[in-house]
Amino acid sequence: MRKLAVGALAAGLFAMGAGTAFAASWHDIPTLSTGGAKFHHGQYKWHPAGENHGAFEWKGQLQDADHGDGHNVYVQVKVEGYDWNRYNGTQKKTVPVGASNWAPAQRYTDDAYIRVCRDKGSFNPDNCSTTKHYQR
Repeated sequence: MRKLAVGALAAGLFAMGAGTAFAASWHDIPTLSTGGAKFHHGQYKWHPAGENHGAFEWKGQLQDADHGDGHNVYVQVKVEGYDWNRYNGTQKKTVPVGASNWAPAQRYTDDAYIRVCRDKGSFNPDNCSTTKHYQR
């Protein structure tokens, strides 16, 4: 009887772990682009509450798509109730970028926004891609 109970408990824990692994699996972000900037091979995942602050984690390749314009590129990510976070790229290069963004006042984040932009300097407004919205 004891072996049966231990076996059932082990099976239940395995099933819970598989469910958590599925919930925190990576999903594709479509290529985001605007004049001179491109974010590609992007992926995101939602961490469950209690793991990594229930964060929206993302990663991908940030590319300066116009080497001759003299402008830098960046990715912006925003989670519910907070301002945009900026992650800079490198001029004339493609670099890996990524981070975990989360709302400190909440058990988990359930709304996130991401876009790619070209920094055109202080006198010209930056141009950004369409903003993608992701919900848990």
